Order: sequence, then C-alpha cells, then structure tokens
Amino acid sequence: MLSDIKGKAVIFSAPSGAGKTTIVRYLLGHPELQLAFSISATTRLPRGAEQDGEDYYFLSVEAFQSRIDSGAFLEWEEVYPGKFYGTLKTELERLWSEGKTIVFDLDVVGGANLRRLLGEKALAVFIQPPSFEALRHRLESRGTDGQERIEERLAKAEWELRHNVNFDKVLVNDNLEAAQEQAVLWLKEHAENTMNA
Repeated sequence: MLSDIKGKAVIFSAPSGAGKTTIVRYLLGHPELQLAFSISATTRLPRGAEQDGEDYYFLSVEAFQSRIDSGAFLEWEEVYPGKFYGTLKTELERLWSEGKTIVFDLDVVGGANLRRLLGEKALAVFIQPPSFEALRHRLESRGTDGQERIEERLAKAEWELRHNVNFDKVLVNDNLEAAQEQAVLWLKEHAENTMNA
C-alpha cells in the first residue's frame, strides 16, 4: 500500500462490454457522492468522439515508455500487444487536492493491482455480465469492433471473469437500473465506513 494516500478511491473493473463505463457515468452524475473521474493514459487511438484530456490522455508508445521510465505511473499495463494503459500519479494528486473520491474505470488486471496499491481507502467493484452469451451480444451490438476484435475481447473476458474474487464487491449487470442503484448504495456505505475508520 502507498504510504502517502491522500484520499478515497472507487475502482470499477469488468470485461469489455459488461457495462462498466455506463455505470461509472451514471455515478458521476450524482454530485452528493463527491466523485471525480480518473483519466487514464493510453497508447490506443481515440474512438468516435473521444477527446484527449477528457476521456483519456492519448500518448504515443514512445511517450508512454518515457513516463514508465521516469516513474510517472502509479500502475500501468500492456493490455494488448502495443496497447498500453496506465494511471498517472499526477492525476491522483490533482483530484485528491480537490477533495474528491477518485473513480477508476480500469481493466481487471489494472483494477486488482490498484486495489492492492491503495489498500483500505479503495473500494473495488467487479461488474459482471449476466452470462457470457449476453456479453457476446453486447459487444456485437455496439458496432464499434470487427469480428476478430470481438473474439479477442471475448477470449480475454473468459479469463477476466475468473478473477472477480480479487474485488470487494461483484455487481451482476443484468438490469442496468438496479445495478446503478446498487452501486450508489455501495459508494455511500464506503464513504461512511472510511470516514468512521
């Protein structure tokens, strides 16, 4: 665990297509939770209307490697060959200085690693699809990836689903509205527990 943790954090991880980003966006719309989104750095190209500095910090592989070498990342991972993702330490400092609880939207390995680094100040939530078939349907109906990329994501998801035990809570997203309400309750409980600790 880091010795200089300044604030609280909530980590959301899931296989691609489980609904993680939709749930995180819903939670960020609740001002009473005092949340702020941690923007990850990545070497992948922007999708759709994604903006640098809002959705991700888009970096070249060389720039990302340079930040690894300088120790700028709290955690990082090569998720797919040549596709790096990571959490910049400056991002945490910026949000904690504003008194916010930081929300992380990370892949399963990154989420588990960050949970270990942040210790009890963090609540780690694994968002799980109701079934593997439902996950396949969601990925196909998105229309953002070709069939080869979908199969790659599903192969990774099979492995990721076995690692939900590394998280504090498992949220099965079979009904989006119910899943969102449950997430709000867990965040309120976490805020109270860390305040009283």
